[in-house]
Amino acid sequence: MADTNIATTPGLSATESFSADVRRVLGTNEGSDDHTSSSRDSPTSLLDMHEDDWRRTFESDGIACLNRLGEGQGGSVDRCNLTRFPHFGVFALKRIPADPDLNVQRQIIRELSFNRSCQSPYIAQYYGAYLNEKEGVICIAMEYCEGGSLDTLYKRVKARDGRTGERVIGRVARGVLEGLSYLHQRKIIHRDIKPSNILLTKTGQVKLCDFGVSGELVNSLAGTYTGTSYYMAPERIQGQPYTVTSDVWSLGLTLMEVCINKFPFLESDNVPLMPIELLNIIVSQEPPELQDEPELGVKWSKSFRHFLKCSLDRDGSRRPSPRQMLEHPWVVGISEKRVDMERWITEVWS
Repeated sequence: MADTNIATTPGLSATESFSADVRRVLGTNEGSDDHTSSSRDSPTSLLDMHEDDWRRTFESDGIACLNRLGEGQGGSVDRCNLTRFPHFGVFALKRIPADPDLNVQRQIIRELSFNRSCQSPYIAQYYGAYLNEKEGVICIAMEYCEGGSLDTLYKRVKARDGRTGERVIGRVARGVLEGLSYLHQRKIIHRDIKPSNILLTKTGQVKLCDFGVSGELVNSLAGTYTGTSYYMAPERIQGQPYTVTSDVWSLGLTLMEVCINKFPFLESDNVPLMPIELLNIIVSQEPPELQDEPELGVKWSKSFRHFLKCSLDRDGSRRPSPRQMLEHPWVVGISEKRVDMERWITEVWS
């Protein structure tokens, strides 16, 4: 399917170099760098950086990496700024291995360029991308969220033998649902909702990252298929058609994980499960239900437990959409309660 789309796309050549194709896809006028540079004023912000600006910046080593935010099999993320324009502020630079298939590389670059048009307070802003053919990686510049990922935050809470409160979880849930609803309006399914892809600013604004128009981008950003599939809805694991309600399942599983400080399906009788066993359980067994833990002083509202039950319905046709879940009584009620997200994030990081 990707080959067909690319072959019929105006401006993409089947015979010229991939670098030339990438420059066309990203909007660079090949062969006119000097003209472009002289006829256009210097950018005034990260958002004002065009794709050709990013290309020249990468090729001239114009990015300073301030510190490493994280790394794994799927690549690395650094906090960076521009050496020429440090006053533009910091951004996150994600490096992911480039797929050896040139057609897949084209598709990924095309989708990243499309992501630039996504403008929502619930979506991490995409700034630009560059294919480093020498190192075999795709570099993605995106908004830096000082609060960190939900994955990092809840694990810091866990390290203190604590639990994340229901009001905080409610704000996260609403932010994710708003982001999913925005993407759905643009005919986009996120495909990879999980704690590490939910970011928070220092004030507690929730933002989604690492979404794609097709599975090519998501698979590359995820790093490994198995790691992502743990959060996939049953219909996705089984290879059945899926819709935006598949993202709702992933959200439900993510929130459950934050509640109990571990992946809900991770162990059976304290014995780690093999990947194939875990996927089989997700598909064939009823998902776990959130339980109170009175001995630890942990109690969840009935409305929240019902929200999770709706999210984790194994039948995708019965599972509500993100917009419908925003109207769930728990989301409506929790949104009316005060919670100082900025203070919570500060305390978690203190």
